[in-house]
Amino acid sequence: MGKTANQKKYYVAGEWQTSEKQAELSSPFSNEVIASIPQLSRDEVEKVIDVAFEARESMAKLTAYERAQILEQITKLFIDNRQEAAEIISLEASKPLKFALAEVDRTIETYKFASEEAKRLTGEMIPMDAAKNGANRFGYTILQPIGVIGAITPFNFPQNLVAHKVGPAIAAGNTIVLKPASQTPLSALFLAELIDQTDLPKGAFNVVTGSGGVVGDTLVESNKVNMITFTGSPAVGISIQHKAGLKKVALELGSNAGLIIDKNVNLDDIVPKCVIGAFSNQGQVCISLQRTYVMEEVYDEFLEKFMAATKQLVIGNPLDINTDISAMIHEREQHRVIDWIDEAVENGAHVVAGGKVEGNVFLPTILTNVSADSKVSCQEVFAPIVIVNRISTIEEGIAEINNSNYGLQAGIFTNDIRTAFKASKELEVGGVMINDIPTYRVDQMPYGGVKESGTGKEGLKYAVNEMTEMKLVVWNQN
Repeated sequence: MGKTANQKKYYVAGEWQTSEKQAELSSPFSNEVIASIPQLSRDEVEKVIDVAFEARESMAKLTAYERAQILEQITKLFIDNRQEAAEIISLEASKPLKFALAEVDRTIETYKFASEEAKRLTGEMIPMDAAKNGANRFGYTILQPIGVIGAITPFNFPQNLVAHKVGPAIAAGNTIVLKPASQTPLSALFLAELIDQTDLPKGAFNVVTGSGGVVGDTLVESNKVNMITFTGSPAVGISIQHKAGLKKVALELGSNAGLIIDKNVNLDDIVPKCVIGAFSNQGQVCISLQRTYVMEEVYDEFLEKFMAATKQLVIGNPLDINTDISAMIHEREQHRVIDWIDEAVENGAHVVAGGKVEGNVFLPTILTNVSADSKVSCQEVFAPIVIVNRISTIEEGIAEINNSNYGLQAGIFTNDIRTAFKASKELEVGGVMINDIPTYRVDQMPYGGVKESGTGKEGLKYAVNEMTEMKLVVWNQN
């Protein structure tokens, strides 16, 4: 990994460029400096946007077969470089290596799905003669590339959440300017190294690094960028929406995902899923299990088993394949969550596991008896913290989950089909997982929420539709 500990360049028009301003990038776990990252100015970003704008014609000329082949090449390159891609994720994001490898495996699937969707980019026939004035007219729609896509991505899945923007953008025939999160630029630059080896036209994919306030705002405000796709916080998402004008915006803004556990269920099957859902990637997952509502008949047994399983987690260096939990993305985030826990305790909550930092790692934390207006309940905690509250009815659990500004995904474990149907209809979220944790996701499914969880859907087929313009063609045969 030594080769990453140097001065990096950004990627534009198939070339590596230097920027006058640089910033040091440190490992969240060891705090060691691992690289120096270009901090682009507004002028530099605008030049990259110009390159992507000029490359639109070469991208639009590619056939569906050619776009699919390029995405197959990316897939193959990730298969060949799986270990290195995972080690970079672990180094810069402090994601335990076992989960980083799993992310790369999902990234491979995501680009594979994108390659398949490139071949399915079709419109539909319109029954013109269903209207009184539609006789002898032949109508159909075609889907065309939207143009330049500005992709702004988060730190928590620095390859797969990038793939969810880059894959469908290429499948639809668009050009891309990617701005990765400031803490995880190395994964995006590694992706550029791989894409550079493919047949993608130079200039169609570009990576710009630096601050959101400069790089992100330049993308959002540029009249040459046709769409912004963003994953991150509601505050930044709302700001992007306000600045974007009439350009298309897709926003995935997180959640405080809830789960209901009914009586008469097999807790031994459920508890391991809940441990993964709550603590995978230090809880820094948009659909991390944050709020658990357990029927009182099984509450004590669930809590006992959940605490025991949590205490078995291995804490340590993210590059160790045995590690389950490592450092959060930044020390200030660990201080924030300690403040949030203190607030919850003042409001009557009990810390039954974790709640403190040991060896630069915030320990996996379980809270009980948490009030609905505590920050750990009503805001997105984005940390290895889960609340476990007692409920006496399923209706109470549904009401608690819906008592939120967010609505991305929710889950329910139940053996009662009527209860499952009730939850599926009444939970105010974009996705309901029956007999699974809300953290469940495979990459081809439609993924996106309601309320402050954002607008638009990811998942390859759905993202491709977001990234195209529908054009109607009507032939008059009269």
